[in-house]
Amino acid sequence: QVQLVESGGGLVQAGGSLKLSCAASGRTSSISRMGWFRQSPGKEREFVASTYWSSSSTSYADSVKGRFTITSDNRKGYLQMTNLKPEDTAVYYCAVRTVTSAIFHYWGQGTQVTVSS
Repeated sequence: QVQLVESGGGLVQAGGSLKLSCAASGRTSSISRMGWFRQSPGKEREFVASTYWSSSSTSYADSVKGRFTITSDNRKGYLQMTNLKPEDTAVYYCAVRTVTSAIFHYWGQGTQVTVSS
């Protein structure tokens, strides 16, 4: 089992920045990949970014490329968000895949990000 706790969400003006954190505990040695997802009211959850836990290989949704940066370090994952836009408003979730899973199996509880115009 892996437990995830997100933090760092909040209210920010358009053009501002926020850094989300995701603390992992439990069987962290089994983690192969970490991802960030988000869900806005009335919309389906969408992929934001992902990274391999032990390398610098990353992937981003087109809507956040050049503005968001995903990193991981010592059982923690981060999502640095810059030049935020109102359409970035959502609940952000971190999730991890393990070496035995083809899907993001473990999820955090989410943290709210609100960007005002």
